[in-house]
Amino acid sequence: MELQAGEGRVIAAAGLGRVLVATAVSVERDAVAEAFGGFSPGSDDEALGVVGRAHPPPSSRLRSSRGDPHRPSGTTAHGGPDVIAVGVGPALAAASTASALTAAALQGTPYDLVVSAGIGGGFQPEAPVGALVVADEIVAADLGAETPDGFLSVTELGFGTVRHHPPEDLVRRVADAAGARTGAVLTVSTVTGTAARATALRERHPTALAEAMEGFGVAEAAGAHGVPVLEIRAISNPVGPRDRAAWRIGDALAALTEGFGKLVPVLESWNRHDQ
Repeated sequence: MELQAGEGRVIAAAGLGRVLVATAVSVERDAVAEAFGGFSPGSDDEALGVVGRAHPPPSSRLRSSRGDPHRPSGTTAHGGPDVIAVGVGPALAAASTASALTAAALQGTPYDLVVSAGIGGGFQPEAPVGALVVADEIVAADLGAETPDGFLSVTELGFGTVRHHPPEDLVRRVADAAGARTGAVLTVSTVTGTAARATALRERHPTALAEAMEGFGVAEAAGAHGVPVLEIRAISNPVGPRDRAAWRIGDALAALTEGFGKLVPVLESWNRHDQ
């Protein structure tokens, strides 16, 4: 299965703070949205450049914002998570997420939480294929410089940060609800394809459970807006020698859907201002 980037779609939920879920590509976006009831076309979505709005089944605790007379056309109802595909890589993820955050702030409906979500590689044996990982650290693993003495991060070079720390209480509660493991999730611009690089990354980041390509970019955008960030990854392949035959993208997407399906009560009850 090849992943293709796509436009954003919007979903809304009753009782949640304003949550933005940033995925890289359309299949990840759709897997998250499926946990909230899936999509159907919306008449005002085209004006936003989005594909559809989620319409949950009648039994769901979530509701659609479409047709709500108390909100402007083309926006989500207050408290609804918006699920968008921001593109592949930290730079595009940061730019797209920042644009979404800025637009919401200008409309007077800023977000309370940003979640970077999708599939990723897992460091074995701690994060097997099909497992769900919640980041307690979001780390830019290859942002820095190679030196004769080894790799130096941007932080060590004195130029900024390479780490973001999601709210500890939220990480714990989300992991407990979803049955997920917690540890560092590394953001890389080049997917690891050799055992030597996998070993080097683990030596530099002993608590790492997963690698992906967007989390740090999403976190940078969230940090610039003063919004807490969370990262959730479903493991599709081992980190190490590149073996496409060993990838289980479908299983990882199913795990992503299942995990998000368990998170509504956590997000409903969590308040960033209580931290």
